[in-house]
Amino acid sequence: MNQNKLFQQTRLRLALWYALVMALILSLCGFGIYRAISHAHWMTLDRELESVAGTLHDTIELKLQKPGQLEPVIQQLLPNICVVGQSCIQEQSISKRHILSAINQSNYYVRFFNNSGSLIAIAGTYPDELPIVFNKELWQTLKDSKGNSYHQISFVLHTQENLDWGYIQVGRSLADFNSYLTAVKLTLAVGLPIVMGLVGFASWWLAGLAMQPIYRSYKQVQQFTADAAHELRTPLAATQATVESALMMPQLDETEARDILQTLHRQNQRLTTLVTDLLLLTRLDRQSVPMQRDICCLDDIINDLIEEFAALAIAAGVTLTSCVRLSTPLNVIGNVDQLYRLFSNLIINAIQYTPLKGKVTVCLDRSEHYAVIQVQDTGIGIPQQDLTRIFDRFYRVNSDRSRSTGGSGLGLAIAQAIILAHHGSIDVQSEFGKGTTFTIKLPFDVRPLDSVRSIYPFKMLYHRSH
Repeated sequence: MNQNKLFQQTRLRLALWYALVMALILSLCGFGIYRAISHAHWMTLDRELESVAGTLHDTIELKLQKPGQLEPVIQQLLPNICVVGQSCIQEQSISKRHILSAINQSNYYVRFFNNSGSLIAIAGTYPDELPIVFNKELWQTLKDSKGNSYHQISFVLHTQENLDWGYIQVGRSLADFNSYLTAVKLTLAVGLPIVMGLVGFASWWLAGLAMQPIYRSYKQVQQFTADAAHELRTPLAATQATVESALMMPQLDETEARDILQTLHRQNQRLTTLVTDLLLLTRLDRQSVPMQRDICCLDDIINDLIEEFAALAIAAGVTLTSCVRLSTPLNVIGNVDQLYRLFSNLIINAIQYTPLKGKVTVCLDRSEHYAVIQVQDTGIGIPQQDLTRIFDRFYRVNSDRSRSTGGSGLGLAIAQAIILAHHGSIDVQSEFGKGTTFTIKLPFDVRPLDSVRSIYPFKMLYHRSH
């Protein structure tokens, strides 16, 4: 396949399309994964910030007495709080409270505003570059002058008499959040090309696997076309030579004219047989075409064929016998004409390739689910290297001998096609110089013989077309 330019180009296009589709799918999946991770972490951050701010709000609100005025107890809750207008010295907190631990370790900051929106105090890790303009929105995401991002939440504070005290605003830096998302994006950006490289390699390999059956079919069609043309050329060439020789004769007597017509008749019969066999193979290959099926008695078919080919066997000096190992008739569901053709092809081959004083035996038996038919001969046998190819169309184990007997190399191909159409199987065992055994297995029908004979005649004469 690698030496065929057409298949190479097709394989390349198939691999490219597969890789492009996979790239689009992986890109969409990567974007979706990034968005899902970002959303999940953002929601976690919101819940964490809301929990810290809510705990601070509930704790501080219980201590407030006058609007806009911080009580000293709040400085105990937030030791590093700095009131606007006073000089503040940052002190290391020794509190073990979860709130202060979260504020100190997670870059949190706390801001207090009065009812007019003026900043009263700040606590925690407060960024100097963050604007202090108060906004009453519940959630805000801000950026300082250096481009650093912060996320914050605001709550209204009330005094113990339920008067509006002002606002508490709790926020935190998004530096660690953005760093994590940057790492995710970097992983996806680096991983996607690597994955696409692997996908491209896999695409090329899978495209090659997908093209193999098509390529084999293509080669079979090529071989079939060449063989069919070769087989058709021989009788056509013989016919052409006969006609040309007749035209070169100044005059023809009755005997010469009859000889020429007989030659043309033989070549025409050969062409007709070949075309008929090719049409039969075509119909068998088209599995969508329905096939007429009846209940067929294999005992009758085999007895008919033994009787029909007895004269051919005697002329070849071969003993033809049958061996039925059943006490009751064995029926199968199938096409009677095709079954006659199947067994006749095998019997004729066995007779033709069995030497003088040889023996051909047709045996009928059954297994649990199948009718088993064996065609055994003591002929010349088939070499082991040819056993895998004997069912190929136009293939001959011995080309010269096949041509001398008039065969076209389609008999076994037709037999195999008929067996496959009947959902059966065929197996061949051969020893070169000692003989060959063909074993056919067909699904059988076990209805009574009376019901079979109502639609299947006891005797049917099979007229071969060649």
